Amino acid sequence: MGKILALDVGDVWTGTAISDELGLLARPYQTVKTVNLEKFLEDTLKKELIELIVIGNPRTMRGTMSEQTKKVHVLKDSLKKKFDKVSLILWDERLSSKRAASGTKKIMTKEEKVDSHSVAAAFILDSYLEFRRVHLSK
Repeated sequence: MGKILALDVGDVWTGTAISDELGLLARPYQTVKTVNLEKFLEDTLKKELIELIVIGNPRTMRGTMSEQTKKVHVLKDSLKKKFDKVSLILWDERLSSKRAASGTKKIMTKEEKVDSHSVAAAFILDSYLEFRRVHLSK
């Protein structure tokens, strides 16, 4: 069984998180510039045994599509063509960035803000892993 990689895609930065081989734990992995995402994925897919990429789906609180949602859907389609040997799915990411930032009361440094994207990706991945545990155990 391979690992699962999660992406929290933004216009400038994309946070990533990775699971363990058993698909039980999610941990922040790296934050990369979104323009470098394909290269990062190429390198990561060579280095790690990834079976699935979970992409945060930024729907509005009402469940509708925003401009960012449309960008993420286009990106997913593009990644699916380039990385056709790995499965990709969209996963609800509502509030993941807010949850990632809420862990601190202090004003974040620029570096901490960049790192928070990977923390948000870990929240997305953790949500997916929990869903999988609940629904696959039935």
